[in-house]
Amino acid sequence: MITKSKKMPNCEAPCNGTLRVRLYDSGGNKIPIKGASIKVLEWTLSKWRHIEAQITDENGHAVFELLGGDSHRYGLAYENAFGFHEEPAACLGDEPQELFSIDCNCTKQINLGVPVNFTQQLVMCGPRSEELLCQDIVAGQPAKLRISHSAALGTPDIKLSSNQGGLSQPSIFIDGMDRVYEIAVDTTGMQGGYSFNASLKHADGSSIATNLIGTAVRNVQHVDARTTTSLTRTETSFTEDTAFWTGIRNSAEALSFNNYLSFMDWIFCGKQKPRELSQFESDRYDEKHVMWRDKLLKNRFLPFTDSDAYRVVKAATEAFVMVNCGIHRNDLQPFDPARDEAYLNRRDLPIPPSGLNHAFNKDYLVGVDGNGDVLPYLAVIRRKLPDIPIKIKPFEEASPNGDADECFGLLQEKLANPCLLELIWSYWHEEGMLVQTTNAVTRRFQNVRASGRDPLANLEMDPLRPLNNVLWGYIQDEQHRLTVNRRNYEYDHHYGLRLEGKAVQNFRPADTRSKFLEAFHHLLRLCTVFYKQDDDTTVKADAFPVLNALKEVHLILSQGAHNQFGDLPSTARIEMLMQQWLLARPEFRELLPTRIMVAYPEPWMDRVDAMKKLQGWTDTSVLHFRNLGMFGEQLLLSIRWGHWSDEFEPVKALNWARFFRPQAQGYIHAYRAATGVDLSVDLTANVPVDSTLPSVLLQKRLASQQRAM
Repeated sequence: MITKSKKMPNCEAPCNGTLRVRLYDSGGNKIPIKGASIKVLEWTLSKWRHIEAQITDENGHAVFELLGGDSHRYGLAYENAFGFHEEPAACLGDEPQELFSIDCNCTKQINLGVPVNFTQQLVMCGPRSEELLCQDIVAGQPAKLRISHSAALGTPDIKLSSNQGGLSQPSIFIDGMDRVYEIAVDTTGMQGGYSFNASLKHADGSSIATNLIGTAVRNVQHVDARTTTSLTRTETSFTEDTAFWTGIRNSAEALSFNNYLSFMDWIFCGKQKPRELSQFESDRYDEKHVMWRDKLLKNRFLPFTDSDAYRVVKAATEAFVMVNCGIHRNDLQPFDPARDEAYLNRRDLPIPPSGLNHAFNKDYLVGVDGNGDVLPYLAVIRRKLPDIPIKIKPFEEASPNGDADECFGLLQEKLANPCLLELIWSYWHEEGMLVQTTNAVTRRFQNVRASGRDPLANLEMDPLRPLNNVLWGYIQDEQHRLTVNRRNYEYDHHYGLRLEGKAVQNFRPADTRSKFLEAFHHLLRLCTVFYKQDDDTTVKADAFPVLNALKEVHLILSQGAHNQFGDLPSTARIEMLMQQWLLARPEFRELLPTRIMVAYPEPWMDRVDAMKKLQGWTDTSVLHFRNLGMFGEQLLLSIRWGHWSDEFEPVKALNWARFFRPQAQGYIHAYRAATGVDLSVDLTANVPVDSTLPSVLLQKRLASQQRAM
């Protein structure tokens, strides 16, 4: 506390004085704090008596007119200052240690500091990519704002503005005791004076603001007599779908097995969250834990004895899938500004100045009936059903005394937050023998011998002893899992795909997507043609064929979005994730003859390949089937949920092809590795698109493999 007095003329009478209190940020640049409460108390009769309270103005000041003279002794208190508060000094003996009085007709100044630690800095990249703190901006050069405050404040509302230059969505992280916001600045075209304004407002009403000013100068380059020219890829304009595709890609990564395994280790084993987690996924861990603990564990029961270990695993897996499969309407949305923008830069796609999160929420989503924003495709579907109302709660959450019309209508959660899962992920993992491997182990666990040659008959199961109780619950719950026939019929209903084998004979589907495989493979072939043109900087690539193929696949996919479409994909995903988790346990490494030196990206894979080797199944690695499921899901999600039917300009198709190039070419390679069919054959070869069912191709490869043995 710093005090100073300023004598005024005529200090004898009347005996009044002025107290001027200034509240400021003691940990930053001494910025005044507005909206905090300052209280003056007088020490009289051995206790504090409240005199007056005022709110600090924009300069952090509160002014009080008080009685002067040594007989009046005062103390100060403040509250609602970014959560900080301070009472008058503690007592020592009969009276407080610190008291002050005001001379008659004088002004006393007292400064109070609060450790907000609010700072704003401009960072430019130096010639060797080092960070330089500066005031001036060179137009066109990378720059970013770095704003920080004490992490003890939590997450107060922060607002940013500038008179020129675009500001991206902030990247947020904790640095020591401070919470740091880094905002990329688009300096293109900046010239003259600039001003960056940042303000911080706490829930208690206190606020603080800072202004960073400087000059933007043109980037002057010295050019010698030699000039160098280069050709670049065709530029494209930003389309709002790019933000949605980014969410699909991030959601698919959030649903990956490695992330699922980290979540299970965090919730059951007490391990730390992985450091490489994006901010939205780190926040989702807490959301998943709440859903698992407060909702699913209370509502999911099994009618079997001694099955609690399996029950909690099943509930945790369901919580993981349900939280991660949606697009959400809050801070849990799947956007990571730094990684997302780096991905777009690698694809030569433009980045919106306001950020992908803003583009998705404000530009891409469409409002419907005052019931929130939905995907454009779902908005079209909603307009086809104007007579059907929107209901808020599902049946299981409805009150017995609720309105009768709640029994009929479209569920708002399903309309505004659809679950972004594709059954093709489950199809390819089943073709990769994930389910069959688990079934073989559970049969042997029950002492059941397979027909014919059974390589597991003489296998000692003792290494699985620590998993006995979980496997017991898994086997007991078999009646509640999807059968292979139910999945097979739904594969056919969605994509016209089906399994081959003894378990799925007498297959009689009522509705099949017989044209899907041909249309999808035709799209992938057109993509390979487009990529060759797009890589040739002397050619402007034609995206119209890709657009027409996307519309065709979208139409076929939408025809299969009925019946079990809303529930079976998520149920199959939950069941297969649990199977992967069981196989990834270290006990299975001791049970099966795995190959340690093969660097599988997910720990369950070598167990499946080892079982395939024992059983004499296909020798194609499960890695290729996993890639087909992973890449195929992202491609089909972007086609199914995108509003393609009413699109006639090729720019969106061009952006789609560039954005999903790793997924498209990864799928083409994995398909050739698994089935032997190359989907990238040039159109000039005049070879028809191969639409043979993958299961038939896999049967032929297996027969060829067995003949060669």
